[in-house]
Amino acid sequence: MKDVMLKNAVKLKRVERGDLTQGELAKQVGVTRQTMNLIEAQKYNPTIKVCLQIAKVLDVKLDELFWMEDEA
Repeated sequence: MKDVMLKNAVKLKRVERGDLTQGELAKQVGVTRQTMNLIEAQKYNPTIKVCLQIAKVLDVKLDELFWMEDEA
């Protein structure tokens, strides 16, 4: 099985909304701002529960935020 990386567009979607800081999104999702920073920097793979909560808060489909990419 190939190694895959989880990629995300959380920061892009948050900024596109224009009304949420990283800290505000983190609070609504139920994680720390530091955790949200790591998720946005793609240095931390969140649980599916956190992924679903982020999608709900940002009002986007899950596959618009997170996808798997083959590691080269």
